[in-house]
Parts: sequence; C-alpha cells; structure tokens
Amino acid sequence: MSVRETTLDLLAEHDALDQLVAPLAAAQWQLATPSPGWTVADQIGHLAYFDAAAVVAITDPQRFKNERDELNRSSRSDPGGYDDLTLAAYRAMSSPTLLASWSDGRAALIDAAAGLDDTTRVDWYGPSMSARSFLTARQMETWAHGQDILDTVGGHRVPTDRLRNIAQLGVITRRWSYQIRLLPIPEGEVRVALRAPSGGVWAWGPDGCADVVSGGAEDFCLVVTQRRHLGDTSLVVAGALATEWMLTAQAFAGRSTNGPPAGSFAPNPTH
Repeated sequence: MSVRETTLDLLAEHDALDQLVAPLAAAQWQLATPSPGWTVADQIGHLAYFDAAAVVAITDPQRFKNERDELNRSSRSDPGGYDDLTLAAYRAMSSPTLLASWSDGRAALIDAAAGLDDTTRVDWYGPSMSARSFLTARQMETWAHGQDILDTVGGHRVPTDRLRNIAQLGVITRRWSYQIRLLPIPEGEVRVALRAPSGGVWAWGPDGCADVVSGGAEDFCLVVTQRRHLGDTSLVVAGALATEWMLTAQAFAGRSTNGPPAGSFAPNPTH
C-alpha cells in the first residue's frame, strides 16, 4: 500500500469519527470514558493536539524535536501533568470550538501528508517511522480513541478493511512492546492470522510457528491498542511467546501503559 492510499484511509477514519461525535449533545462531551480521568472531549482534544504535532513533525522536523523534548522534560518532572500540558487548551474550549479545532487540524495533517512519499521518515515520540507507518499511527490513534467514545456513548461501528493498517502496525510493534518496558526481546517468531472484515485471511509470520494468534482482525486491533484485554476477546492464542505478547502489546508511542483488566468488557462473538 502506498503513502497516498494510507492517507486516504486516515481521512476515512477521521470522517467516521466525526460522524460519531458531531451529533453529540454538550452533556455527552463531558461523559467519563474508559480512559481514566478523560472525558469524550478529552479524547478529541488528545487527537487534536497530536494531529497538530504531526503537522509540525512533517513540515518542520527541528521545531517538532524541540517541542517534543520540552514536553518530555516537563512530563518527567511532573508525570501527572502530562495531560495538563497536552489537553489544557482544549479543555478550555466549548464542544463546538473543540470540534472545529480538531477538524482544522486534521485537514492540515492531510494536506501535510501530501508532501510525503514512500522514502520519507518522520520523527515522532518513539522511534522514527516510515511515512506510511506514521500515517497509520495517526489512523490507529483516531480509531482507538473513537472506540473509547463508542464505549461511552453507545452505538456500533462496522469494521472495515482499513483495520489492516492497524493490524500491520500491531504486528511490527511487537519488539516495541518489550523495549518500552525495558524487557529483553524474546527470540522466536509469532504467526498472526486474522479474519478480514470483508472475508479472507490476513497473515504475518511464517507457517509452522508454535506460537500463533488467530481470530478476528477487530479483536486483534482492540488488544494491540489496549482497548480490550485479551481475555475479553475471541482471539485464540497458542504458545507462551504469543500469550506474553498479547498481554503486553502496545502499538502506540509514549510511556508504557496497561489496557483494561480482564472482565471490563463482554466479548463480542462477531469480532
């Protein structure tokens, strides 16, 4: 898949989330979500902040590095203040203003992405990424925070084959899930075989692995984005390596975090 195609998937993910949040009443924007301490408005504020940061990362890499390093320094001195540093401006906005700010920022990101190609690498809060992985990470964030909002306000999101990008990111960040926890990276490979929403199977890793993760693509994406505990999905996991990975998977940059504990959500048999 090209950078252009990935950009179109990101745009579609933006539009899908906009359709969910635009009709919400003002009171719904203030509902608590599964992310501790975050409201629906905070979920959109988070996306607005990092979409704006992504524009700077693409268009002015040195400025981005300076701002990233300052944010990291400030959050090290006050870890609890990370959300204040990134969300304060958005928490002061009304819901219509916040929605407009996010809309403007995500449009700027799509415009900036037009200057990327398959050879470009972009610095971010973790390791630098290829342009395609970078845009997929923005899609993953949009989709994952959209899940938090769905879990709060209700409704259903029909899975699409855009999930392949997020599943791919989940697979290639297996090493990252250990690195961020300062854990040794285990030897051995894990095969991942997922049912695509449109039918068929997406697979990574060699045939014949003793360690295998299989099941629905949506369930896999929910686990690697820490929106569901493995035990609350219908994934089938064989082998110690695969199990360990699925219990610690983290497809996103930043500090190591843990997803919801087992039993937080009922498994969806259609995933």
